[in-house]
Amino acid sequence: MQEHLIDRGFSEEMIQSIRELLGSASFCIRHKRRGQDFTRQRRFCFMRAVVFLLQKTVRSVQVHLNEFFDRLDERWGPVSASAWSQARRKLSHTAFMELNQKVIVEGVYSRGSDFGLGHWRGHRLVGIDSSLIHLPSAEELGQEFGWVDCQNQKGHCGRYVQGRLSVLTDLGNRLALEAYLVGWETGERVLAAKHLSVLGPEDIAILDRGYASYELFAQFVVRQRHFVCRCGRNTFGVVNRLFEHNQEGQSLEVELEPPKGTVGAIRAAGLPERIRVRFVTVRLRTGELEVLATSLLDSQSYETAAFGELYGFRWGIETYYGLLKGRLDLENFTGRSLEAVRQDVYATIFLSNLESVLTGFKPCPMKAHWPESGPSRQVNRAVSFHAIKYHLIELLLSQEPPRRVLDKLERLFATAALAARLPRQVPRRKPSAWRSYWFQRHLRKSVF
Repeated sequence: MQEHLIDRGFSEEMIQSIRELLGSASFCIRHKRRGQDFTRQRRFCFMRAVVFLLQKTVRSVQVHLNEFFDRLDERWGPVSASAWSQARRKLSHTAFMELNQKVIVEGVYSRGSDFGLGHWRGHRLVGIDSSLIHLPSAEELGQEFGWVDCQNQKGHCGRYVQGRLSVLTDLGNRLALEAYLVGWETGERVLAAKHLSVLGPEDIAILDRGYASYELFAQFVVRQRHFVCRCGRNTFGVVNRLFEHNQEGQSLEVELEPPKGTVGAIRAAGLPERIRVRFVTVRLRTGELEVLATSLLDSQSYETAAFGELYGFRWGIETYYGLLKGRLDLENFTGRSLEAVRQDVYATIFLSNLESVLTGFKPCPMKAHWPESGPSRQVNRAVSFHAIKYHLIELLLSQEPPRRVLDKLERLFATAALAARLPRQVPRRKPSAWRSYWFQRHLRKSVF
């Protein structure tokens, strides 16, 4: 008997919870922008506005509207793009934030959840990183997020709006736990400190070298939270010495002090002026030496050789941003207002989490549902996202039993499974601007 690809019990409960929350009057009241919004019986009610936003597409708005209401079996003709613009102005982006937090995040991590979580030695691995987002060039957005000036050999030649998106991601299950969309000049270390409130005592935050600083490490230590951070040269004196020795497998426990000139700021922040940090060295397959700083001081439980594998999980947040920007086309915004941009960002994050749960995402490919012989198989993300978007109406707005819709999705997920031949190391190469342009123009495929 074949094992199901979708975790039926948890997925059915999750879909039912989303339906109930979307249909509740209190949820609508919390997330409409004015008291008089969504009070009259319109074809674009609150629930439909939420689902329509989740179906974000690269097609024209009118084509999307025609298909959306045709699938709803509406007999009153098409809805205009103007009606949609009026409807989305009534909706707050906080609706997607609550759906993500209350249904998915709290559901997955609740004490009685039967969702199979991926861990590393009993720890949840979380990635903290930020990415710059190119936003529509609207004055309102420029005032909120900041402008970036463009220059060429003739001097100033224009400007564009840019924001910074910082996401706290469960790397073992590809779930976004928290996200901030702020001005691009906001430092990523400041945002990392804000994410600390979400971390638990058994979590391990994995950070890239841009986060290596005494102040951030001290904030982790004070809150008794764990981290593993890659360190670049000239970050700490001990790091420079380890690079000079160029030996893998080194492990040093060091008492760090704040850099000169920062003691006053450290004291003002209420942080300790001495912290104990462990530094380990690992050798990459390329031959390059890597120095990692960590709060995991117990060398018996966390041997030096394990840190190469542990830090390797950080790549999951890079691929997550690739998913948001590439596969889900995040920067192709459907509106130019501040609220429209936030709606698109948080709706995309919620959709990515929904897909991770429905496909049972794990960093290793799934073997369920496909034959044991031959290479392992994993879900084709282009297929899974398109299938979920296309069937969102049946999934969230209809009275059709969730099990029946999940059966349909499961068959679609299995139609284009990809072979995953592990372990496999694909050499990294930075494409030229021309190759990148050619890919975006001629080869890249949109999912909906």
